[in-house]
Amino acid sequence: MFIDTHCHVSDKQFDADRAAVIDRALVAKVTTLIEIAESPATWDAAIALAEQYPFVYAALGIHPHHAHEVGPERWPEMEKRLRQLFQHPKVLAIGEFGLDYFRMQNTKEEQGLLFRQQLLLAKELSKPIVIHCRDAHADVQKALREFYPHTSPTIDCPKPQGVIHCFTGTWSDAQTYLMHGFMLGIDAPVTYPSAKELQANVTRMPLQRMVLETDSPYLPPQIQRGRRNEPLHIATIGQAVGALKRKSTEDVAQQTTANAKALFRI
Repeated sequence: MFIDTHCHVSDKQFDADRAAVIDRALVAKVTTLIEIAESPATWDAAIALAEQYPFVYAALGIHPHHAHEVGPERWPEMEKRLRQLFQHPKVLAIGEFGLDYFRMQNTKEEQGLLFRQQLLLAKELSKPIVIHCRDAHADVQKALREFYPHTSPTIDCPKPQGVIHCFTGTWSDAQTYLMHGFMLGIDAPVTYPSAKELQANVTRMPLQRMVLETDSPYLPPQIQRGRRNEPLHIATIGQAVGALKRKSTEDVAQQTTANAKALFRI
């Protein structure tokens, strides 16, 4: 059984066949979906999906691409709304949010302000976080050292602080996140022939600190390149991880499911 810890099934790309997409995931033994709502415009749809399906849960946040839309003037309004929505029993985490220096749709200052505000809220509400980090590991790690200063060299992590979504950093980056109590999200790029560094890092990472993500409808696995991604493809990611770790797909499914349950407190 698998948990897709990061998908966007409320995306308009699924409007024509959303129910069928979810049915296909269930047939593929994906028993739980974490629906990620990354902007205020998507929060209500994610909650509605979670209310419709007992095995769907929601995470709500503001992606760095929207930082210029939610500055100091609008944040108090957004924070108030988030506080209200986090009273819903199926809203489990804050995210995805973070820093993205690859597609600079706004400034580092705008992103940094929104990043810190959401970190503050997560700490106050004791919610796990879903971190988006692209070409910004140094600044993300600087913030995590401030907000999550406790470090531990142990592999076991019964109550993770959050997850680094679609991890593609260096081995040094991976070690830093693990030390601060974070899970590492592994997505379909692990199946790409060009992803040698990621594959090497997955080989070295402890399986006890990984969760599996599709990021549907984005980032399809190699065999689906150029097509829409779906949660059913989480099994393909699990197979790729198993091959790298010399573990069976069943072992990967069992461990990453336990990791996901610990991460999202389900």
